[in-house]
Amino acid sequence: QVQLVESGGGLVQAGGSLRLSCAASERTFSRYAMGWFRQAPGKEREFVACISGTGGRTYYADSVKGRFTISRDNAKNTVYLQMNSLKPEDTAVYYCAAEPTGYGSTRYREYDYWGQGTQVTVSS
Repeated sequence: QVQLVESGGGLVQAGGSLRLSCAASERTFSRYAMGWFRQAPGKEREFVACISGTGGRTYYADSVKGRFTISRDNAKNTVYLQMNSLKPEDTAVYYCAAEPTGYGSTRYREYDYWGQGTQVTVSS
């Protein structure tokens, strides 16, 4: 069982930045690819970014490409999402998730473990 705890959400003005963190309990953290998803009120959960277990492969949704950066520190069992140039449409609850193949996926059903989510609100 992998436990994930997100932090770093908050309220920011449009154009600002936030960095989300997700700490994992699993000692074999590097075996898992990690993903960030988000869900706005009344909308389906959507893929944001993912990173392979080694950190050598990353993938982004078109809506965040060039603005968000996913990274990981396997020594600290932590994955990060640096969010720059935030827009009001980025407002959502952000979730981190662990995918067991280590490769990564844009499909949320591929992820076995989820954090509780952290709220990001971007004001205009």
